[in-house]
Amino acid sequence: MADTNDQDSAISFGPFRLFAKSRLLEKDGAPLPLGGRALDILIFLAERAGEVVDKRELIKRVWADVSVDEGSLRFHITTLRKALGDVGEGSRYVVNVPGRGYCFAVPLLRQAPSESRISPAVSSPRALPPPLAKMIGRDDAVERISAELALHRFVTIVGPGGIGKTSVALAVAHGELAAFDGQVSFVDFGALTDTRLVPGTIAAALGLTVNSEDPMPGLLTFLRSRHALLVFDSCEHILDALAPLAERIVQEAPGMHILATSRESFRTEGERVHRLFPLDCPPQRDGLGIADILAYPASQLFVERIAESLSEFELSEEDAPLVAEICRRLDGIALAIELAAGRVNAYGIAGTASLLDNRFSLLWRGRRTAIPRHQTLSAALAWSYDLLPATESAALRGLSVFVGPFTLEAAVAVASCQGISEPEAVEAISNLLSKSLIATSPAERRLRYRLLDTTRVFVGDKLVENGEADRVARAHAEYFRDFLRDIAVKSTGMQSAGGFLPYADHLPNVRAALNWSFSDRGDRTIGVELAASATQFFLELTLLTECYRWTQQALASLDADAMDVRHEMALQAALGVSVMFTQGNTEAVRSAFTRGLELARELEDLHWQLWLLRGLHIYLTRIGDFHGALGTGEQSESVARKLNDPASTLNVEWMLGVAHHLIGNQDKAVQFCQSAMVHNPGSQRLNIGHLGYDDRIVALVALARGLWLTGRPDRAIEAARYTVREAELLEQPLTLGISLIWTIYVFLWVGDWAAAEILIDRLIDHSARHFLGPYHAVGIGQKGELLLRRGDIAGGIEHLRRSQATLYATRHRIMTTVFATALAEGLASQNQPDEALQTINEAIAEIPGHGESFDMPEMLRVKGDILARSGNAAEAERHLLKSLDLSRRQGALGWELRGAISLGRIWQQAGRAGDARALLNPLVARYQEGLLSRDLVVARGLLGAPN
Repeated sequence: MADTNDQDSAISFGPFRLFAKSRLLEKDGAPLPLGGRALDILIFLAERAGEVVDKRELIKRVWADVSVDEGSLRFHITTLRKALGDVGEGSRYVVNVPGRGYCFAVPLLRQAPSESRISPAVSSPRALPPPLAKMIGRDDAVERISAELALHRFVTIVGPGGIGKTSVALAVAHGELAAFDGQVSFVDFGALTDTRLVPGTIAAALGLTVNSEDPMPGLLTFLRSRHALLVFDSCEHILDALAPLAERIVQEAPGMHILATSRESFRTEGERVHRLFPLDCPPQRDGLGIADILAYPASQLFVERIAESLSEFELSEEDAPLVAEICRRLDGIALAIELAAGRVNAYGIAGTASLLDNRFSLLWRGRRTAIPRHQTLSAALAWSYDLLPATESAALRGLSVFVGPFTLEAAVAVASCQGISEPEAVEAISNLLSKSLIATSPAERRLRYRLLDTTRVFVGDKLVENGEADRVARAHAEYFRDFLRDIAVKSTGMQSAGGFLPYADHLPNVRAALNWSFSDRGDRTIGVELAASATQFFLELTLLTECYRWTQQALASLDADAMDVRHEMALQAALGVSVMFTQGNTEAVRSAFTRGLELARELEDLHWQLWLLRGLHIYLTRIGDFHGALGTGEQSESVARKLNDPASTLNVEWMLGVAHHLIGNQDKAVQFCQSAMVHNPGSQRLNIGHLGYDDRIVALVALARGLWLTGRPDRAIEAARYTVREAELLEQPLTLGISLIWTIYVFLWVGDWAAAEILIDRLIDHSARHFLGPYHAVGIGQKGELLLRRGDIAGGIEHLRRSQATLYATRHRIMTTVFATALAEGLASQNQPDEALQTINEAIAEIPGHGESFDMPEMLRVKGDILARSGNAAEAERHLLKSLDLSRRQGALGWELRGAISLGRIWQQAGRAGDARALLNPLVARYQEGLLSRDLVVARGLLGAPN
């Protein structure tokens, strides 16, 4: 009986196990490839084990919609027997009972689902497109490629367009899901035209964010520890860029496997080429019956595709030779066969064959084998194209401008430039879809359409031949300019960020429109307008390198006097953000934000003024100009008052709180930022998501640190953990990186080194995964601090030096004094007092003005400790007293306690234990929580120590 349980159960016989629901056959625990028809036969016979199943009943079960005779059944029975090793006179499993049918003749052991080995459900980093329900004639190819992939790790499926390379690759990939624990990623390069984007496209398919000019080092770092399969599809047009990259992946990531499809091989070391040949066709020979013709995969494919649209179709003896002729004339090219089968509904098999003859006779007569496969496919497409009415052919030519998926609205907009009305365009697209000349593409929000790549290339040539290419490209660029501008308008000001994310699949078309606009045949005015509309699109998708490229090109294309003020403002704002996160905190960032702010004031656009002030505030904090950041926050406060909007006011308060924290005004920092703990993150607030930052998370970071500094360690830990959880929910790589960087110190300060280590390792992995170079350097520095605390002085110093080199190179100054302080402590512990003193003096000198910085009390304390180690007790005491005084003025009880511990040690050694206790006792008494944190434990130890 058939298994009716929702779970799959195993049927065992000999060394085999059959999972009927999963359509999986195993031999000795390993998957055994088997064609779809042969597997259907096995499942049916196993369900009726011990019974003789009539041949007609078996045919009806396996070929439900197609009329075939016993020849096809015998062919697949032979295939099944070969797979089972069941050949010769002594067949053990599938027995032929003459005149009656077939019988599965061995006992079966049925296992309960819980006893069966079922692979756990696993998800791929980038979901594989579904395989064909029934793939015909490629079972052997799938089996061989799978075996080659296991042995050689890099296999390229090579063959002409339309041969079925992608279908075979998907079948192999789905078959390998279990072997790679679901880690199979599909990368479609068909829509990619810019070879510079190849590494970023691979990274995106793996779920990584690209924020680097050269993502390869980070990509390789990510892949080295992975065991996974990458499927690269449609590679022929980008081989020069992809081949060396694939070679490096194979060489440097030993657990990675690559399966590629291309019209030519990569020609790289380690590559194994599998050439996919056309489907076998019936020979040109008299006397072939239906069964003989259907024994060939090309004929099977043709009949299967007809049956999908004509459920009652039965192949007649009269039409069978015509089917064989059609398949031969189409050279066994799968796509051409499917196109021909799609016309049988309208013209019948005989009519289709006659049209085929008329269209191809000049091309094929007498020299068919000498014609390139691409020409064969082009001829098939030309024949299908020529059958279209004028409106449909014009619409199809216009659709060739789209790269990847497109919407009905976009198609209608482009069709209008071809003189096609909206109703006509909608009808034409419907007809083209039914004729298999366009296909649907799955999407979450609404239906998307796409042209097959080969079709797109063919009709693109027709577009050029008809002199329509520039006109259609212009309409395409204008559509996406207006489309992005409308989304940008909706996402401006107080709207929450995320307006562009649902439209990420339009990215290939936006790139194509920009490329045309800035080309010699394009229109740079449209290009500037499109780039200005696309800036927030690129920023929200964290495509910072591309954002920089297009903003630079747009700003350089027109004179400043001729440029629209609002367009320049948007471009300058995006330029500032993209340069800041891809090239570091250069003066170009300040210039871009300043110019953008001038234009926003000229336009009296308060929303954009606030946006640009926020960007400038981030820049100033990153270069260590904390007073400048406070001044920018105060300017924002004035703008927010004019807006009279509570959400804007709240965001400005958080900006002020962060600046006060960095300057060292900890009570004000807590006061301004504490609303972030209770503020509803789902409510509307200033749309700073395009900057890669979330204001609330940055405020929470300042709050957590401020709580520790003001003597509330437990609440600081609670706020730190909450901050990281909230940042995770936003799925913004930059914001999560910020939350990790700054909350790590709360755990270091309280002495919870195990928790700090977990977060530091996570930061290092996260920053490498998303190509956040400065963040990665910060993680290395924090690793160094942790190593120092645990006694690995040499390792800590090495990490800190590496980190500092990168941070100074990128002008990421916000952390340099913190790491210099830790480095000075490490050098002092290694008995290098001179270098330690020089290091801490240089760090103190970095703080401008009156030395107002959140970490200045700690720097003075460390300098005092270094001087004490050098025997200069009087000078050490002077610096420690300065540290205590500044800590009190900052309201930083945490720093004050640390300074008191250092001074108390000096006093104890000088015989002044009473003074030490008098200094420490009041400070310890002020703590009402966190009594087991490290500094409090050390302080109580000093209080209890003998003189």
